[in-house]
Amino acid sequence: MKKLQYYVQSARLRTLPLSVAGIIMGAMIAASDSHWSTATFVWGLLTALSLQIISNVANELGDLQKGTDNENRLGPIRSVQSGKLTPQNLKGMLAVFVAIAMFSGLMLVVVSFHSLTSFYSLLMLFTGALAIVAAVKYTFGVKAYGYVGLGDVFVFIFFGLVSVLGMYFLLAGTFSPEVLLPASSIGFLSTAMLNQNNMRDIDNDKNFQKKTLAVRMGLNAAKTYHLIIIVLAFILMTSYCFIEKKGIFGYLYLISLPVFVHHLNYVLKNDGKSLDKHMKVIAAGTMLFAVSGGVGMILEQHMG
Repeated sequence: MKKLQYYVQSARLRTLPLSVAGIIMGAMIAASDSHWSTATFVWGLLTALSLQIISNVANELGDLQKGTDNENRLGPIRSVQSGKLTPQNLKGMLAVFVAIAMFSGLMLVVVSFHSLTSFYSLLMLFTGALAIVAAVKYTFGVKAYGYVGLGDVFVFIFFGLVSVLGMYFLLAGTFSPEVLLPASSIGFLSTAMLNQNNMRDIDNDKNFQKKTLAVRMGLNAAKTYHLIIIVLAFILMTSYCFIEKKGIFGYLYLISLPVFVHHLNYVLKNDGKSLDKHMKVIAAGTMLFAVSGGVGMILEQHMG
């Protein structure tokens, strides 16, 4: 049982809210448009959680493989780095969650389209397979794109656009261009968490040729970038509410604004290991943004 806690540690629980934020946002926007399926929502959550854990485990394996996880790293000590798990243990864990993601993804498509062979079913299955490959290849393997500064692009696309738009489409059966705005908002907030992680590890990453966007830009520019993408998230969500002519309930996501103001104030004044304690803050803020925004859409539909 004691070993289980180290597997849980490798799953990185504090990152999991980010994986479901987009699913929640997409589902609640669909619900506000009178489209809902509990089964689709649940399988969507499980698929997103599995993909996040795949990404986290592959990240630990990749950084271990390349020597980036070492005594100079400022984040939490990893399970393999501390000797509590072996690389083979992690590879087994990775295989298990790839299998879970594949199964839950199949079930998600089946309950949504009642078929595995229709055009939209095949499109979603292809997208899911691409998401699994992208999650694994983030830092693991020879050509890991996280080591050349493309991690931000992956997070924005898969935890923002694909997550929100995909869940909306699975529930509504149609694509709404306006939903790109809240999808991008979630994408930017998710990217901000990755950027904060990269700002924390900037010196160690630089030493091991892990050329994250933060390393490429430098710490001061990375902090400016952090500010810009968080502000953009709120601007885009506000634009969506304005375009959709939402009333006061539609702007309920603004209750998360103080969390991000506090977060930005802290991040802009600190660096190094001290940034680690605000990883939970941005994760919680993103979840609050998604839940309050989604609830606001539903309230607007029924009470606005």
